[in-house]
Amino acid sequence: MPVKRYKPTTAGRRLSSVDTFEDVTRTKPERKLTVHRKQHAGRKGGKITVRHRGGGAKRRIRLIDFKRDKFEIPAKIASIEYDPNRGARIALLHYADGEKRYMIAPQGLGVGDSVVSSKQKGEIQTGNRFPLEFIPIGIEIYDVELLPGKGAQAVRGAGTFAQLMAVEGAFATIKFPSGEMRMVPKQCMATIGHVSNPDRRLIRWGKAGRTRHRGFRPTVRGKAMNPVDHPHGGGEGRNPIGLKRPKTPTGKPAMGVRTRRRKASDRLIVKRRKKGRFVGGK
Repeated sequence: MPVKRYKPTTAGRRLSSVDTFEDVTRTKPERKLTVHRKQHAGRKGGKITVRHRGGGAKRRIRLIDFKRDKFEIPAKIASIEYDPNRGARIALLHYADGEKRYMIAPQGLGVGDSVVSSKQKGEIQTGNRFPLEFIPIGIEIYDVELLPGKGAQAVRGAGTFAQLMAVEGAFATIKFPSGEMRMVPKQCMATIGHVSNPDRRLIRWGKAGRTRHRGFRPTVRGKAMNPVDHPHGGGEGRNPIGLKRPKTPTGKPAMGVRTRRRKASDRLIVKRRKKGRFVGGK
């Protein structure tokens, strides 16, 4: 997917770039596979739980089949579509028995190609889905289950992929895009290939209006507020925050603080994620 830049006819155009949508083959979604998206604006019970959310363009939720549990039934890709709720493209599957479902489209697959989901060994081809124990070592995978039968939970973002490193005993070891290596039950399913639309990270939004269309409201610095509104607020003129470490509006430590709680699944982590990113744990 190429990224297009326009002539700098305005200040917003000068820095912005847009998706060309060259890989999209259908503009309107399959209506029966969509539901209404209710706008909560970052609120729960009337109180703001996530700041800086609200507004944005209207959109409908596409019902993605993350389980791909129609085993041994081949499906043809009828169209590649844009999904406003994610960076990746989605593919409309027409199964041999007449049913239609959406899946996250892999890079390199187009209209007319066939894919299949199986619990047995099969052809290692982009878009096919198998248990980890039947996938060759070193293959790129995405839409990875973390618990058998729960559906894909990891590696679903545009352009991402994981790598199967080993299968030993009851577990398979996977290297995730973050650099973390984790053991996953070998009965978990994964799809061959990597997620479509890898160039999305190159898009420059350019102006505030495009960010508002995505549902993000403006962010105000804490130090620009009054003390009653934020722990960083107050003072005459431009001052530092006056604290040993940054805090959230409610007074909790922020920025670089470990937030991951100890979980039973921590024992399955072989290697933590890359340096420079939050590592959590101990």
